[in-house]
Amino acid sequence: MSEAPLSRPRARVVVTQHRLLHYRLGLFERLRAACAARRIELRLVHGGPSPTEALKRDVGSLPWANVVRNRFLRLGGVDLIWQAYPRALRDADLVILMQENRILSNYPWLLRLGVRAGQRVAFWGHGRNLQATAPHGWREDWKRGFVTRVDWWFAYTDSTSAIVRRDGFPAARITVLNNAIDDERFARDLAMVSAAQLSTCRARLGATPEALVGVYCGSLYPDKRLPLLLAAADLVHAERPEFRLAVLGDGPSRPLVLQAAATRPWLQAVGAQRGIDKAAWFRASHLCLNPGAVGLQVLDAFCAGLPLITTAPARHGPELAYLVSDRNSLVTADDARSYADAVLRLARDPALRDRLRAAAADDAQRYTLAAMVERFVAGIEGCLAAPSGRRWRDVPPLAGTVI
Repeated sequence: MSEAPLSRPRARVVVTQHRLLHYRLGLFERLRAACAARRIELRLVHGGPSPTEALKRDVGSLPWANVVRNRFLRLGGVDLIWQAYPRALRDADLVILMQENRILSNYPWLLRLGVRAGQRVAFWGHGRNLQATAPHGWREDWKRGFVTRVDWWFAYTDSTSAIVRRDGFPAARITVLNNAIDDERFARDLAMVSAAQLSTCRARLGATPEALVGVYCGSLYPDKRLPLLLAAADLVHAERPEFRLAVLGDGPSRPLVLQAAATRPWLQAVGAQRGIDKAAWFRASHLCLNPGAVGLQVLDAFCAGLPLITTAPARHGPELAYLVSDRNSLVTADDARSYADAVLRLARDPALRDRLRAAAADDAQRYTLAAMVERFVAGIEGCLAAPSGRRWRDVPPLAGTVI
């Protein structure tokens, strides 16, 4: 998308990202154009991934973004980040920060150090670390203590809005974005998959015409519960030898998948896939299997009309709110037998599978990037128009929280 012309902007808004994820490119392109149509200049500031994050190979780039240097300090298994901020953008009317404890460069903004009068600061986040190993520990108490120290909240989903409202943030200053990705492009890719490409995918799996095919798509790391996926797949294959599984993605746990695939001809470790190549695997599949943490890949499954099967106790992202078990998905107990039984239930009941597929496809129309962009712009305008919110010195920390 070419740079949107903008004359006499009435406001400048900066969004910061510690790294630019490839699936966010469409959002920022559209958001910039939508802001420009309202005479708002949108600027994006981002750095690069940490050495650990670089293994996921999930970064993108935009020619108009301000790319800055990140400094990392590994401490207690966490990459603390100090992200530079361009001096030329210090006059922004609104700065939108990602809500992460580890981004140390956020704290001057939150403590209003050097923030000019009338300048607004907002959070975009989950409300909590939904993958925290100690959800009631000091790190989450620390995060809770800063929830009300911004002027506006851009909440991922309704569940995030509920979290920050419980923490005392006013509902009138919350915009629920309904986090989404550019599934219009994915829908076009799905429609363009040829019969030859489908045949190639199924031939690689050795799938017969009647074979049930599952697809996993996402980063490969421990929270995805890949050992449970592989154990459940073994149980399904033992009962239905025609079952096949394709694992799409990359990450630090990829060697585990490669080792399993070496002894299972019915399992293919496909690697990271994009565009029409990724769409072909979804078109060749009947189910989306992800027993571990689910997030935006929920929308890929919806767009492809695939029921997603996951487990209830996994450390999911806020997009779990989009799943309704036995309507557009199945959510199981946290063991391989229960998970395998859910797959087998859909294998034995094509009518149920079709019903879940139809509901998933319907919900794909609810959670779209276009709708997210419109909500985002409306929230930006609401924040700019509203009186400046409570300042940090006016908001006492929660009891028991040290700040």
